[in-house]
Amino acid sequence: MMVKAMILFIMAGCAEIGGGYLIWQWLRAGSSGWLGLIGGLLLFSYGIIAAWQVFPSFGRVYAAYGGIFIVMSLLWGWWIDRKNPDINDLIGGLICLIGATVIIWPRG
Repeated sequence: MMVKAMILFIMAGCAEIGGGYLIWQWLRAGSSGWLGLIGGLLLFSYGIIAAWQVFPSFGRVYAAYGGIFIVMSLLWGWWIDRKNPDINDLIGGLICLIGATVIIWPRG
């Protein structure tokens, strides 16, 4: 169950962050409107992928996504925008991952 959940978190994160990035490139960097359209489709697919999550609670799933997406956004910035995370980014990302884990951890 946790492996499927993590795969879905990563897929949804890529769709959400990638879609937002493409829209950013369209509106803020002057790139083609096609990038904006593709970004919109990726954001739409994010909503679908998130609904496939194995956990029953919408609020908990989206709260956990928040923590995971923060870390994925930092990684995106590092890999795509070539912006190295600083110590505050790393500490903040770790705190977010711990929080997401606590939120999504199965209850007994």
